[in-house]
Amino acid sequence: MTDQALVDLAFTMLSRSYAPYSNFPVGAALEGADGVVYTGCNVENAAYGSCICAERTALVKAISEGCRSFRRLAVVGNSPDYCWPCGSCRQMLYEFSPDLEVLVANKDHQFVKYTLRQLLPCGFGPDTLG
Repeated sequence: MTDQALVDLAFTMLSRSYAPYSNFPVGAALEGADGVVYTGCNVENAAYGSCICAERTALVKAISEGCRSFRRLAVVGNSPDYCWPCGSCRQMLYEFSPDLEVLVANKDHQFVKYTLRQLLPCGFGPDTLG
């Protein structure tokens, strides 16, 4: 799957988002090391602390299916700016794949690519615990 195809797949998740409070739908597509892709969308809740981001939705789906290593993640939104993963998502992803490629897109399906290590320098992971 090309980078653009992964981004486009993430865009299909925007319509499934539940974002009545922020009105900011987010979609994600996470590619496992085996090539299987797990999708996700953000799910908000009236108790704001219970909300879950699209990236973590895709990650938790993948983990629950037995996938523990990942290649790429696409994160998209309807904003003119790129849709960046939050700090919590960066930390959760770092646990499994610090060298993950992260594609962040704007509403026009244009994207930029970074590594997770670039987005979370000096990340805290399993190796940190010794």
